[in-house]
Amino acid sequence: MLARSALILSLLVATSPIHAQSAPASATMPQIAYPRTRRVDQVDEIFGEKVADPYRWLENDVRNDTEVRGWVDAENQVTEAYLATLPGRDWFRGRIKALFDYERFGLPVRKGGHYFYAHNSGLQNQAVLFVRDSLDGPGRVLIDPNGWSADGATALAEWLPSEDGKYLAYSIQDGGTDWRTVRVLEVATGKLLEDKVEWAKYTMGVAWAKDGSGFFYSRYPEPPADAKFQALAENHRVYFHKLGTAQAVDRLVYATPDSPRLSHYAGITDDGRYLVISTTEGTDNKNMVHVIDLADPSWTAKTVIGGLENDWSAVGNQGSTLYFSTNAGAPRNRIVAIDLNSKDLAPREIVPESPGTLTASSIVGGRLVLEYLVDAKSEVRRYRLDGSADGVVALPGIGSVSGFGGDEDDPETFFAFTSFNTPTAIYRYDVASGAATPWAVSKVAFNPDDYAVEQRFFASKDGTRVPMFVVRKKTTTGPAPTLMWGYGGFNISYTPSFSASRPAWLEQGGVFVLVNLRGGGEYGKAWHDAGRLSRKQNVFDDFIAAGEYLIAQGITGKDQLAIQGGSNGGLLVGAVVNQRPDLFAAAMPAVGVMDMVRFDRWTAGRYWVDDYGYPSKEADFRTLYAYSPYHNVKGGRDYPAILATTADTDDRVVPGHTFKYAAALQAAAIGPKPHLVRIETRAGHGSGKPTDKIIEEAADLWAFAAKWTGLEVRPR
Repeated sequence: MLARSALILSLLVATSPIHAQSAPASATMPQIAYPRTRRVDQVDEIFGEKVADPYRWLENDVRNDTEVRGWVDAENQVTEAYLATLPGRDWFRGRIKALFDYERFGLPVRKGGHYFYAHNSGLQNQAVLFVRDSLDGPGRVLIDPNGWSADGATALAEWLPSEDGKYLAYSIQDGGTDWRTVRVLEVATGKLLEDKVEWAKYTMGVAWAKDGSGFFYSRYPEPPADAKFQALAENHRVYFHKLGTAQAVDRLVYATPDSPRLSHYAGITDDGRYLVISTTEGTDNKNMVHVIDLADPSWTAKTVIGGLENDWSAVGNQGSTLYFSTNAGAPRNRIVAIDLNSKDLAPREIVPESPGTLTASSIVGGRLVLEYLVDAKSEVRRYRLDGSADGVVALPGIGSVSGFGGDEDDPETFFAFTSFNTPTAIYRYDVASGAATPWAVSKVAFNPDDYAVEQRFFASKDGTRVPMFVVRKKTTTGPAPTLMWGYGGFNISYTPSFSASRPAWLEQGGVFVLVNLRGGGEYGKAWHDAGRLSRKQNVFDDFIAAGEYLIAQGITGKDQLAIQGGSNGGLLVGAVVNQRPDLFAAAMPAVGVMDMVRFDRWTAGRYWVDDYGYPSKEADFRTLYAYSPYHNVKGGRDYPAILATTADTDDRVVPGHTFKYAAALQAAAIGPKPHLVRIETRAGHGSGKPTDKIIEEAADLWAFAAKWTGLEVRPR
């Protein structure tokens, strides 16, 4: 299967200045002594608006600025002292640790008769890469990253075996950074080769040559040492690395120096004939496609799809015919074919658009295997290469599916299935017979039958019908403390999935709710468009309406609703708290995009203009300034309890966003509840975080939410 490595960044104003008053004292709630945060007289005039930014200095890199480091240490001390007083913290930590202690497997990849897969025995900080010489044979350790660092924060990230299974390229992620270092080892012996490729980011992006002589990859130029974690991502290029040579002599394959904001990702067709290069500018589903015939030594790129107008995701090929999934003429996507030898390169429809949203495609075993979302739940359909229907893949239940990788002639493939009360299970799928058999089924220390999963629909402010999933123990009745989670952006769909920490909340009688907000991809392009740019307020309205619905329906009660979201979801939480502080008892924004006036100045931020707009354009600026969490913290109203989280090595949404937001909260007259920030060290945006850090953070969050929603934590 040919997979396009798209840059999908999991993220992702005020009419009054930031307030500087101290919160009022309370006779019933002791005041927290927040660290004193230096204010600066920074006011920018933007399109006639005077935009105050008194905590601009907190944007500085914590690694290089001793004052910012001192502020971080002081904030962490205050937060830790408060969290240590929460009565449920120790119970949650112990229970979540027990829940995490179960065997977990990743999807196998079959190359050269070998099966490669990730495995975690339970509480290992990082998953270990194994290889088997037969499907059911014994596995042997190929890469164990758990000894790479004393704190377990150096992770094995992406990996890919060569076509013959002789070599394996893998990337190293240190301390949560998005930067990758790519190494190569010999599979038979485990010997590490001298080859080393640096400055890959967001994806390893490796595509092996069919003969295993080397691989294609994408990278950025080496940044200045003092800007490694904050510099804008520009001048992306595709190279070929020949095994046994230094990176300095790698062959430049494709670049656009006149358009430095374009990003390029390469994949190879299963027959090894064509290199397919996908070019994007931001996070929107729009790309160009260039194809290189590798049989031609000149490696000249041919334009197949020009212009950034639609999404074209390469699925595979049959000879000179390339198959694509595209939203051109089909907001919920369709499959088309393009003959590279034709004069006009006109797409020919193979599988038309359907009511479901096509989210993933592959060619395996001579069949098109297409994954759809129908009301945020997975369906998998089969088609012959001429587009005729060939049945469906029977799934174990209602939930989410992923996988179905492999080559076009592979007789087997693998898929993963999960749901809110079903830990991820791996299945082997026989393409000819259509039979799915369990390959690795995890067993967790809880009973899935004790929990109920219900999908509901509610009306948003403008009448739009929005879905949500409600998860609770079957014995939980009446208004109950509730965690409500949302994202709503970048065409990213959130579907039923298992979280090892969540049962600890549910066991205590809490409720979990996932809201499928506009801005996501659950219903295709129109759903995404309805929640971005000038329509971003729809996302906030959806989330607010969801909270009101849960209270009206008696699922939760007033002062029992806590909200969560990460990255773009952190922005969501920050925005709705400013708009409706009365609705929520607690809020936990994670790694949020909190300064919407300056977000495009760091690392990946410049990609996000597709969803947010350009702060440099007046119409966009006024929209952004109106909801920017940092700029809209307003005194005179009681805010919910807030525990914001970030990490010092987050080089996707730089931690300065959360630092400035937390400082603004602590300076404003927004009531006596705690407004804290938890700053993880040697961690980033989320990927690569060691298990022990995940457990500690989840325990802190659940204990904080329990305190402020009235969830009574009892040993069970």
